[in-house]
Amino acid sequence: MLDMSWGEVMLIGGVALIVIGPKDLPKALRTLGQITTKVRRMAGEFQSQFNEAIREAELEEVRRDVEGVKRTVDAARPTFNPVDTIRNEIRSAVDGRGGPSASAAASNETGSFDVPRPTPQQQAAQVADPAPTTPGSKPETGPTP
Repeated sequence: MLDMSWGEVMLIGGVALIVIGPKDLPKALRTLGQITTKVRRMAGEFQSQFNEAIREAELEEVRRDVEGVKRTVDAARPTFNPVDTIRNEIRSAVDGRGGPSASAAASNETGSFDVPRPTPQQQAAQVADPAPTTPGSKPETGPTP
């Protein structure tokens, strides 16, 4: 603790024996031990209070970080709500607003291209003539052996 060798301790003990005297030396050593105990106890209490203050400071820092993240999420909430976006897209598809003009507008917004849907008359024509042929071509009849 104080980096004293046994020789130094013996020298201090000898001087204390001469200065204090053999009669009062045990009483002086007892008092020195009590003072040392009190100093160690106070140092332990100080260290525990210091460690507690550090833990509270770290906890307060974590609380500030969490509050910052919470404020960021709350600020972004009105502009980004995936549930409402999906709900609105489903409603527009169910309500029939997905016609050619709406799909063209949607393709410009999202970057995707929708293929125009055939009209009922075009669908009926495809059912009546399932394999349209061009002039000069043979209609397909199936796989050839």
